[in-house]
Amino acid sequence: MSRHRRDPDLVRAYVRTGGRSRPTRDLDLVTLVVAASDPPTGASPDARRVMNLCSRRGALSIAEIAAYLDMPPSVVKIVVSDLLDGGNLSTPTPAQMLPEISLLEEVLNGLRALPA
Repeated sequence: MSRHRRDPDLVRAYVRTGGRSRPTRDLDLVTLVVAASDPPTGASPDARRVMNLCSRRGALSIAEIAAYLDMPPSVVKIVVSDLLDGGNLSTPTPAQMLPEISLLEEVLNGLRALPA
């Protein structure tokens, strides 16, 4: 008779995320995140590992974090979204995606010109 072994990662992923299966944010595997502060007090071991990695390496994608920490990407997305919600991580905005100052000034002038 053979013994059936359970894969410990099946239980661990569920426990690591507090039973959640979806992140609070829509994160792609290529979403970049950077550390914005120190790990929060009472953070989970996974959250501390993510924060330490981002502090050492700078901007990393979800896929890179999952690979470095040998964690399932789905778990990383949930941990990262919790850290983003808490303000411990941030997503850098590329300069190309920021609006030009002249456009913002035109919008502001247009709003000021509206009748009260």
